[in-house]
This record gives sequence, structure tokens and C-alpha cells, in this order.
Amino acid sequence: MTEVQATLVLAGAIMMGLGALGAAIGIGVLGGRFLEGAARQPELIPVLRGQFFLMMGLTDAVPMIAVGVAFYIIFALAG
Repeated sequence: MTEVQATLVLAGAIMMGLGALGAAIGIGVLGGRFLEGAARQPELIPVLRGQFFLMMGLTDAVPMIAVGVAFYIIFALAG
């Protein structure tokens, strides 16, 4: 394995790790804000729940795309 290939594998691994870390932090903050809003105004829970799941899905889609790009980098470019 050459130095360039090793660097590409490392870049792909960092991309997957930081993507997962960012999504975990984002979903944690989002869940905390959802609970704060639900505690303040319980009558808005159905509206907040829908918005929460929509934003959680969008937040979780970003690392899935990053994993796809990272696998491309690792297996297609570095391989």
C-alpha cells in the first residue's frame, strides 16, 4: 500500500467517524430541544413530534451520504 492509498483510507475513516459523531451530537441536541418544547407547551406535542422526526431523518441522512462517499474513496480510489 502506497502512501497515497494509506492517506485515502485514513481520510475515508475520518469522514465516517466525524459524520457519525456530528449526527449523534445533532440528534442529541435536537431531542433535548424537543423535550424542552414539549414540557413548555404539551398541547403542541403532535406538531413538535412531526417536526422532530423530519429533522432527525434529515440529520441522519448526512452521515449516510458521508459513509457512501467514504466507501467510494476507500474501495474505488484507494483500491
